[in-house]
Amino acid sequence: MPATAEPAVHTRGLTKRYGDVVAVDQLDLDVAAGSVFGLIGPNGAGKTTTFAMLASLLAPSSGEVRVLGIDPRKDPYALRPRLGYVPDVLGLYDNTRVDEYLRFFASAYDLPRKQWAAEIGRVLELAELTDRRRSMVNTLSRGMKQRLSLGRALLHDPDLLILDEPASGLDPRARVQLRQLLDRLRTQGKTIVISSHILAELEDLCDEVAILQRGRLLADGPPRQILEQLGGNRVIRVRLQGGGTRTLTVSGEEHQRDLLKRLVEEGLPVVEFTHVEAGLEALFLRLTADPDDEPAGGDTGVDPDPDVDLDLDLDLDKAAAGTEFSPSDNEGARP
Repeated sequence: MPATAEPAVHTRGLTKRYGDVVAVDQLDLDVAAGSVFGLIGPNGAGKTTTFAMLASLLAPSSGEVRVLGIDPRKDPYALRPRLGYVPDVLGLYDNTRVDEYLRFFASAYDLPRKQWAAEIGRVLELAELTDRRRSMVNTLSRGMKQRLSLGRALLHDPDLLILDEPASGLDPRARVQLRQLLDRLRTQGKTIVISSHILAELEDLCDEVAILQRGRLLADGPPRQILEQLGGNRVIRVRLQGGGTRTLTVSGEEHQRDLLKRLVEEGLPVVEFTHVEAGLEALFLRLTADPDDEPAGGDTGVDPDPDVDLDLDLDLDKAAAGTEFSPSDNEGARP
């Protein structure tokens, strides 16, 4: 998106209170037009409340919000024809046929009747439900119902899709089918704002993500950037000729470089030296951890010494024999 282009979603200080409870607290977001943006957070983080405010279904307590250049509070009826919203509760009508369900919403979206057949055919093809158009909704699998709900939100060809936990409850095959559908929508230039607990899939799908905890923004940006800025210590996997392997913890690129230099200086037959990516899910768990749940002493499983594992006492004969090698008993860094 050009630097001067208006974001599809823009919030500043967006807040929602229910009495003394603050569900969303001073939220600042910018979602680029044509991008896929992921909202991540545990249950109760404020994701659904945020989506309801963006979709003009819930009035903010305070703050600024613009969606597709429109203030949802002041002009919701200008926004809704350009918005497709799939809530976490699908809202399907079990005692109707698939095509009847879609005709009902084509009417609700005020589409010209002469366009109904073409638009219904388009979304059924997109959702891979063409052969189920005359099936009763209550006979569909969970994955099919999820795709039907998404197809309903696409009937009026919206510019922005808001998807609240669309992968919830889906089996692995259904999640793959949903991911393929979202990839197709992305290539069509749709802006997609999505929440999910399937964090590995969001990491691959989203251009940017935001991590929420108790209504507050903890981090936002491209997944790779967030991991680099907040990921903490790095885990390095080292494999020696003959099969000896070890994972070592360092605090950053400088210590990673020093570790490799030390291994080479020791004359060890290193055949693999790999930074093991922790991933967005591991970072999410660390950022949203309840301090009261941490082990005694604040142990997080990562040695706080930034030079840990750089003082290595490695046995070349054992390494050549393919046995596992390890740091010496004294794991502190040399001065």
